[in-house]
Amino acid sequence: MLPKDLIRRIRKLEIRTRKVVSDMLAGQYHSVFKGRGMAFSEVRQYQPGDEIRFIDWNVTARMNEAFIKVFTEERELTVMLLVDVSASNEFGSKDRTKAEVAAEVAAQIAFSAIANNDRVGLILFSDRVEKVVPPRKGRMHVLRLVSDILTFKPKGHGTDLSAGLTYLTQVSKRKAVTFLVSDFMATGYEKPLRLVGRRHDLVPVVIEDPLEHRFPSHGLVEMEDPETGERFVVDTSSTAVRGRFMRAMQAQRDERRKLFKKLELDHVELRAGDDHGKALANFFRARARRMAA
Repeated sequence: MLPKDLIRRIRKLEIRTRKVVSDMLAGQYHSVFKGRGMAFSEVRQYQPGDEIRFIDWNVTARMNEAFIKVFTEERELTVMLLVDVSASNEFGSKDRTKAEVAAEVAAQIAFSAIANNDRVGLILFSDRVEKVVPPRKGRMHVLRLVSDILTFKPKGHGTDLSAGLTYLTQVSKRKAVTFLVSDFMATGYEKPLRLVGRRHDLVPVVIEDPLEHRFPSHGLVEMEDPETGERFVVDTSSTAVRGRFMRAMQAQRDERRKLFKKLELDHVELRAGDDHGKALANFFRARARRMAA
């Protein structure tokens, strides 16, 4: 049994998420992530404007009038959510932590998937694979995934993107639409990212906090690295200190974008406090335009 406050929290998230999905995401999702191909469905009488190449000549000969083959898309997909639950995601300068943003984004993607009759699975990772939920369909399954993301207490504190990516390549033999949701505060993940990108339809989803873009001036501040526990004092009133921090974060951001471009991975960047549903919809539209070009 879940605590009542958590149930209310999940229910509130479901209501907000399902509205976003019905208003803007489900159709965009369907147009971007295609099924495995086309399968024969039935034959029907030819109508003016139908493609001549789809005429079923055997049926036409028997019936003495033109019939065409009708095909439908083999729609069902497997969607995998790889969600980073390392300690750095517990940080949040706004009303929500990066972990809470990740849960909302994962919910929006998952509800879009089941609205299109797709299956959704989950891999939670830190510096190791923490929990795996096999792909399934249905509302209750999605709510379970959201609950897991919000409540899971990882054993690891660090971030190892390779752990989640490598595990996926080992267990998922069929192509899956894979969303990698993380703050990407890690290094050394280029090779597994490339391997997953080749085998699956991989979409990196970068979760950021506004303070990672702009460092405020609050004098001497004691800080702690949530992943290592290291504590240190920073003079945030120093323009030199703030400048070094902002340049370092921008360099990390530029390097990450360069890697995604090199591997031809469409990615989306989301910041706590933004409209995530709108950002995802814009991403889906932009990706659809690139695919159609």
